[in-house]
Amino acid sequence: MLEPKLKEKHWSPEMELQIQRIWNEERIYKFDPNTEKPTFSIDTPPPYASGKWHIAAAIHYSQIDMIARTMRMMGYEVYFPLGIDRNGLPVEVETEKRYKIRMFEYPREEFIKLCREFLDEAEQDIVSITKRLGISFTTEQYFQTDSELWRMVTQATFIDAWNKGFIYEDYRPNVYCPRCRTTLADAEVEYSEIPTKLVYLRFGVEGSDEKVTIATTRPELLPACRAVIYNPDDSRYHWLRGKRVVTPLGDIVPVLEHPYADPEFGTGLVMVCSYGDKMDVQLFRELGLDPRIVVDEDGLMNEAAGRYKGLTISEARQRIVEDLEREGFLERVEDIIHRTPVCWRCKTPLEIIPMREYYLKQVDFIKELENYLNTVRFYPEWSSNYWREWLRSISSDWPISRRRYYATEIPVWYCKKCGKPVLPSPGRYYRPWKDEPPFDKCPHCGSSEGFEGETRVFDTWFDSSISPLVYNGYLWNDDIFKKLGPSDLRPQGKDIVRTWLHYTFLRVHQILGRQAFKHVWLSGMGLDAQGRAMHKSLGNVIYPWPLFEKYGADAVRFFGAAEAHHGSDLRISERKIEGAYKFLQKLWNVARFISQFEEPEGRVDLQPADLWILGRLNRAIERALNGYRNFDFFDPANEVRSFVWDVFAPHYIELVKERAYGIGDEGEAKSARWTLHQVLRAVLKLSAPIIPHITDYIWRQIYGGSVHLERLPEPRDEYYTDYLKLGEALMEFNSSVWRMRKEKNLSMREPIKVEIPEELSPFKSDLVRLHKISD
Repeated sequence: MLEPKLKEKHWSPEMELQIQRIWNEERIYKFDPNTEKPTFSIDTPPPYASGKWHIAAAIHYSQIDMIARTMRMMGYEVYFPLGIDRNGLPVEVETEKRYKIRMFEYPREEFIKLCREFLDEAEQDIVSITKRLGISFTTEQYFQTDSELWRMVTQATFIDAWNKGFIYEDYRPNVYCPRCRTTLADAEVEYSEIPTKLVYLRFGVEGSDEKVTIATTRPELLPACRAVIYNPDDSRYHWLRGKRVVTPLGDIVPVLEHPYADPEFGTGLVMVCSYGDKMDVQLFRELGLDPRIVVDEDGLMNEAAGRYKGLTISEARQRIVEDLEREGFLERVEDIIHRTPVCWRCKTPLEIIPMREYYLKQVDFIKELENYLNTVRFYPEWSSNYWREWLRSISSDWPISRRRYYATEIPVWYCKKCGKPVLPSPGRYYRPWKDEPPFDKCPHCGSSEGFEGETRVFDTWFDSSISPLVYNGYLWNDDIFKKLGPSDLRPQGKDIVRTWLHYTFLRVHQILGRQAFKHVWLSGMGLDAQGRAMHKSLGNVIYPWPLFEKYGADAVRFFGAAEAHHGSDLRISERKIEGAYKFLQKLWNVARFISQFEEPEGRVDLQPADLWILGRLNRAIERALNGYRNFDFFDPANEVRSFVWDVFAPHYIELVKERAYGIGDEGEAKSARWTLHQVLRAVLKLSAPIIPHITDYIWRQIYGGSVHLERLPEPRDEYYTDYLKLGEALMEFNSSVWRMRKEKNLSMREPIKVEIPEELSPFKSDLVRLHKISD
């Protein structure tokens, strides 16, 4: 009686934990900096530690792991570090929610401590999920963007940019979140369709009894109205050319022509206020208007708002409409849906407020960055358009300073006498708001009267945009950085192209004068089964831990690979993950059956059925390898599943089962057993990057060692024979006989009389044994 080497009858999620313990003991993924093999480094997206990961994030990172595993099995020494993003707005917002406090009303050092406590907790959930997924990070320790190491490198790159003339400070209108009380870059602005009121107000015409009506969604900015415009092609208002109008608040402003005014919106007349949106900023510049700022940095109406001083924007909006209605200036109000710019984190509607900020030049570098579109390979190829379109839209430099607490500090002190900025030498982490300056005299005026430390911090993307440098040893490990340089691959979501991808290309170009990556892999979005983004407010968030416990990590990984081509959005459902788990059981059953047979050594004389399945395997290998070379795991996953489930298990194994058991001569048994093992070896290696646990478990039990130290299989031309062409006819014949048995209510053991087609005569002996065909 033959005994299978795989003792367990079923594959279970608990067995994944066993194989992970072996990986940890053997450290098979550890990066060897002294390797002679070609290296491949991955700029792993540092996940943000601001809350629990949902299933879409888990799948995204598992697919990055598939790239790492693929490259190892293609002969590369892979550097695959993990970093955790711990800076910026999200953690501050979450900390405020948790402790029911406001950051600016709390001692800075105490607030930073609360942020760290929250981050440490959230970080562990992320790290635990990556471990449970079997992600093969090559460094034992992970990086943190709020570590002294990372912040030191960030500050050093700022000092470098300052010395190169890429940094400047300016007072100009900026996008501002009144909730977060900070400037935002254009790349951080999102838009929401928000119900709002379109308010129609009556304006007087100076020197007459004429009235005109103007519609606005921002009546609270009426005190900031400095002009009214109409489209030059709008003949309704040519009579206003050269005139001035009187606002309901008594201000007299000019009427001007400008093509921005849309004759189809409202009445065709538009208030130009300082500032309702980015277009207002441009109009003020083009028309030479003097701004009157009525909103302060707290999102409250200031003294220039007159009687509305101290009100929030929403309060002022309601109050001014009530006042104007009572005073006879309100004509009507309409309910509309308005596309409104909102903060990328807290979703608060944004304002435009003039502020003094530090800027990093980017407009001057657009042409140079565009050249990289010709030298960097994007996956999928068409996804390069995301970055191309963003580059074309950039019209201003990047405001990099923020009025926040939990982020890397801007390393600048200001001389108390002359007020000029003084920067320290790079090489350590500085906190100017707290630390004494590392110099005694002002290099500008020679004063020893002391310095004021900068209190602002960097935009969080200023830190994360140097991830391929920090990961790879820049300014902290020269040997590794000389070996790797910037990373070979940037894998990331398409939703942060205009921030993380763009800023990284910009920064690495400014620092090193070269492109940041050779490859850019942009993934789609993880959606629920109905195609909606996952949000707590929708109640459709799927968390991974229950799925890991029920189906295991490999089922989640296989589903993610098999569901959609790379770059496409992914609809996630438990039912399909359960289907992936069923495939794992099928693979286990196939391997368990084969494991009872010893793998023959030496020469074997292959039978026609053996040559057929090896030829069919070749085709699967070719298609799968094409997917792997393009970092697209859809074809490898589906090719393996289709081959195992639809061809190998139901047809070939059944066809040679009796031969493998020794019914027939010794040579026939040997060829069946040899072929079974050849196919199983190839299937395990071919699917190992996608489902690493079950494949390695099976490989170790049957063949010894780790499948992850093997090379991906290559097709072998000698198996391309005429037998491959007969495969479809062969499988159709099998199916027809099984249908016949069902129709005649015959068991599989009873003989059946059926004629074998002439073209299938090479398989006759196997077909007779399989189907119990009688003469």
